Amino acid sequence: MTASTASTTAPRPGVSTEVGRLRTVMLHRPGPELQRLTPRNNDQLLFDGIPWVSRAQDEHDAFADALRTRGVEVLYLTELLVETLASEEARSRAVEGVTRSLRLGDTMREHLQGWLAGLSPEELKDVLTAGLRNDEVRGGFGLVTSLLAHDDFLIDPLPNLLFTRDSSVWIRDKVAVTSLAMPARDRETQLTELIYTRHPRFSGIETIHGWHREHVEGGDVLLLSPGVVAVGVGERTTPAGVERLARQLFADGGAHTVLAVPIAQERATMHLDTVCTMVDVDKIVMYPNVADHLTAHTVTAGQEGPLEVSDAEPFLVAAAKAMQIDTLHQIDTGLDAVTAEREQWDDGNNTLAVAPRVAVAYERNVETNARLEAAGIEVVAISGSELGSGRGGPRCMSCPISRDEL
Repeated sequence: MTASTASTTAPRPGVSTEVGRLRTVMLHRPGPELQRLTPRNNDQLLFDGIPWVSRAQDEHDAFADALRTRGVEVLYLTELLVETLASEEARSRAVEGVTRSLRLGDTMREHLQGWLAGLSPEELKDVLTAGLRNDEVRGGFGLVTSLLAHDDFLIDPLPNLLFTRDSSVWIRDKVAVTSLAMPARDRETQLTELIYTRHPRFSGIETIHGWHREHVEGGDVLLLSPGVVAVGVGERTTPAGVERLARQLFADGGAHTVLAVPIAQERATMHLDTVCTMVDVDKIVMYPNVADHLTAHTVTAGQEGPLEVSDAEPFLVAAAKAMQIDTLHQIDTGLDAVTAEREQWDDGNNTLAVAPRVAVAYERNVETNARLEAAGIEVVAISGSELGSGRGGPRCMSCPISRDEL
């Protein structure tokens, strides 16, 4: 069933917590963009390894099936994109956006604009997601094509589309189109915004923030409880990005409290959801090697305009206060410091809650999953040997669009 045909019976978009029963989610099935990765470009394109694509597809299909078995409607980003590109206006915006790059020069830009405009929605989707090499162009020859290598990309592929969490996040009934910090990913949010603003399914939905705003990435945003949003500040999300988002949420009633959570600038802890994720209304799985020194500044709306920002206090303490609960219970990743580091690197605490006390997790993180089960959490274990090569788990690979309120 396509996104458009399902829209008449689909749940109304809206997400207020991390753990309300999941009704609709957006995924991206790995595709030809991953086949563009090589040892020469994978670092630039932000992948640690080069995945076996067909195996990654099998693993992703099993992930999607596990969600469907739980009654979750699965939407695919590329299907939504193709349906969006049926609109001439949407195609025009997409072509203008993808040819904006200064690397192209006027001769190649003008040629590509004409060529791309003549493609079908499916063909245009392929170029927008898998990119275009210099040797794949049949025209626009000039200085740019002469000096670039045959296998240089005129339009970069987007292998990180796999991680749909980063480019948008739903907060109540609005969707925040995020602003990704790394140049290799900035076109992802442009495609996401195109879908949310031009696809019939999302007609009337208000978008906030935007790809042109200060940097905020979806992996840094956790909806701890209705009205309480934690935002990691570190390698990808900036303090200015949190300030902008907080002002927007306070102005439109999306939140009453934002917790700004500084994250150490380490590769293994890129986003807040690589440090912790919610698995129940009062339980959080957390990387213990940083738990003791993870702090938060509580941000609320000021009486006369400026935001009120508290001094830093322990994250779990600040979170429990904001959520108005006695304790936010911590479930540790791993069993000891060494196991915790290994399983955190393998996305052990990057779980996706499909309901209170039910979470999807990679099966390889045996010790973390055992701790979750001992704490009363049902673990839906999936394979991720190839999916994890981009350093992301079930939460990174999913953008919840609709959840039940608690």
